[in-house]
Amino acid sequence: MNTDLILVEREADIATVILNRPEKLNALVRPMWQRLGEVMRELSADDSLRCIVLRGAGDKSFAPGNDISEFAEARSDSRRAKAYGEIHHAALAALYECRHPMVALIQGICVGGGLEIAALCDLRICGVSSRFGAPINRLGLCMGLGEMQGLLTLVGKAVTLEILLEGRVFDAAEAFDKGLVTRVVDDERVIEEAYASARRIADGAPLVARWHKRFMRRLADTAPITEAEKDLGYACYDSEDFQIGYRSFLAKTKPEFKGR
Repeated sequence: MNTDLILVEREADIATVILNRPEKLNALVRPMWQRLGEVMRELSADDSLRCIVLRGAGDKSFAPGNDISEFAEARSDSRRAKAYGEIHHAALAALYECRHPMVALIQGICVGGGLEIAALCDLRICGVSSRFGAPINRLGLCMGLGEMQGLLTLVGKAVTLEILLEGRVFDAAEAFDKGLVTRVVDDERVIEEAYASARRIADGAPLVARWHKRFMRRLADTAPITEAEKDLGYACYDSEDFQIGYRSFLAKTKPEFKGR
């Protein structure tokens, strides 16, 4: 497998995951999905991390979706498409289950599979010239259940259906209005703003960030919440980070959280 298709960079407690096919605007192929899933599971298990930034290589595209030239061999019928889909869905599951906060740094095109990835991040920061959509109806393709879930959870049924039924590509201002992106900034400020956001997250208590993500996933489940699950909301009071946090607040100093 070509591990260069997904790059990982690390600066202190922030990791950057890069979709790396700039010559193809970072169009996604099967080895990229497989490696993305592996990388996200590895990073999720790393307790020294506080935040992950996901981005595309270069400044023209986050990702335009799957590389159509791969379809003739890899997705030419339902049997092959299902085998491909198992790898694709495993990567999306790894993104959804990641314990650490994730920030999507979006420059340029964020369409199809790229939109699926961005929708599973916790924050999405883009430039004013970014473009969004899922024009797969023009290919005679549907977005599968496992692929649609992140988008549906993010923006709801009405907007998800609008995006899929119309197959229209739209601008950053409309994406913001639809709730697809967290923040829109000038193109030249996207990198700066995304990493500033990641730093604010990383400076917070990491256990708290992980609990909040865990609680959010649980609240998406309609099953009744148990007493044990309710009690987990009080576990933070027994953490060393809580002692650090409230003492720093009283002393008017910056807390240095330990993640325990």
